[in-house]
Amino acid sequence: MIDTVLALPGDFHILIVDDGSPDGTAQLVRQEQARFPERLFMLERSGKLGLGTAYIAGFRWGLERGYDFFFEMDCDFSHHPEDLPRLYAACIEKGGDLAVGSRYVKGGKLENWPLDRILLSFGASLYVRMITWMPVKDPTAGFVCYTRKVLESIDLDKIRFIGYAFQIEMKFASRQLGFRIVEIPITFTDRVEGSSKMSKGIVREAILGVLEMRWRGLFESYGRVV
Repeated sequence: MIDTVLALPGDFHILIVDDGSPDGTAQLVRQEQARFPERLFMLERSGKLGLGTAYIAGFRWGLERGYDFFFEMDCDFSHHPEDLPRLYAACIEKGGDLAVGSRYVKGGKLENWPLDRILLSFGASLYVRMITWMPVKDPTAGFVCYTRKVLESIDLDKIRFIGYAFQIEMKFASRQLGFRIVEIPITFTDRVEGSSKMSKGIVREAILGVLEMRWRGLFESYGRVV
């Protein structure tokens, strides 16, 4: 993934947030940093603190260092790195405050997925859209480009989800604050490397949490108090 992203046209940088992974991730990244000292970075944390907190730590790291565009993606090649420039272009050329790599807009598709996973994923997206009224066809998507102004405007301390529902809450917060979400079609391929971290707790958080999030959104703002 490091080689593929850093070979793309454009000045992409990579931040890897490692929560004490026992698989040697940190050691491998340190080796690769010798090859890309100005473009590859790592933030090490102790213990498993959750997907959402890792993203927020990465956002804060980038904001402190003056980055203007922030990309989220899976590192198992389910998301194709070649689509990163398209997400960037959606913000630059199509006026998106954030751009979402979508499986469910025209031209988007799933590849090598079993039927039960397709039904679960599409059903989850439909459920979220019905509850939140967001005009986003793939609200659970984790392939996203945020502009700096979006992340500066959201009070990241108010983001409560730490599992996969984090992706939903970030889009909901962005929408609540009036930012424009643009979706571009992507092909989402069943994972090439790694294993899924999905659990019953994560599913429960997503189902019940979306209802709670929608209720809170009626009375509270995700905006920062300046």
